[in-house]
Amino acid sequence: MKVIEHLKEAKETLISFEIIPPKRGGDIEDILDLVSRLKKYNPSFIDVTSHAAEIEYIETDRTIKKIVMRKRPGTLVVGSEIQRSEKYGIDTVLHVLCRGFTREETEDFLIEMNYARLKNVLAVRGDSERYKTNSIERSVNNYAVDLVKQIVDMNNGKYLNNPHSKKTDFCIGVCGYPEVHFEAPNMETDIKHLKGKVDAGADYIVTQMFFDNKKYFNFVEKCREAGINVPIIPGLKILTKKEHLTSLPKTFHISIPYELSSEVEKVTKSEFAEDVGVEWAAKQVEELLNKKVPALHFFVMKNDEAIHKVMKKIGF
Repeated sequence: MKVIEHLKEAKETLISFEIIPPKRGGDIEDILDLVSRLKKYNPSFIDVTSHAAEIEYIETDRTIKKIVMRKRPGTLVVGSEIQRSEKYGIDTVLHVLCRGFTREETEDFLIEMNYARLKNVLAVRGDSERYKTNSIERSVNNYAVDLVKQIVDMNNGKYLNNPHSKKTDFCIGVCGYPEVHFEAPNMETDIKHLKGKVDAGADYIVTQMFFDNKKYFNFVEKCREAGINVPIIPGLKILTKKEHLTSLPKTFHISIPYELSSEVEKVTKSEFAEDVGVEWAAKQVEELLNKKVPALHFFVMKNDEAIHKVMKKIGF
């Protein structure tokens, strides 16, 4: 099923997770074992992230060698295995990036998704490029809205070099930022750009992580005032170590409430921070469930221990 179909048919708040493919040369069984552990919560869908190629410099005895590679390939295979295997049978959402990929490469990936009967896409601009695709003769999607338009074109049977191809049937998700995208000058401009993605054809929105539910509720209200009426799914991250107080704001351009940070700073060992984070996340989840949000989207990535603790606290 498409994500939008899951949301329309749901009689209560859905559960979804986000995971990452194994590192290059790793074992797919590790990520599948993770999915097996998460399956008991009956997730409606699981997102599988995508990663562009990066530049890495390796110093040898004689010189410095530049290597360009994708450190986490396998998004398509992991997503296909989770969705199509009888053991799992969970619908997957594959992340598709602008940065690091040409439009031609994106079209190839979407064609392969379509062949594999995978219908859900999250259209993402992606992190700052460490590797620029040589696009002198090939085009790129500069922004997520451009990527959404490309996917919609394929849904209408319009491919890059063949405007009369077989129509695809992708459900398109996009990202939203309750605390404003770090490149946006203000919330109003950010929501204007988000509305552009929805008007271009996005079916639903998943938010960046946040630790203050008021920011999510305020964001949803402003979106509705701007005429954005698609489902807006809150994205949740469980703080599990003391280092998250600095790494999460730096990496994701979010804030952590003083009430949470002060409690984390009191712990004597970093690992004890997880207990504080779990308690905080459980309270977040309970409030969001009471407000009947469409779904709860947990950024699990590769460590699910904290998820089980939160689920136990809320009675799942």
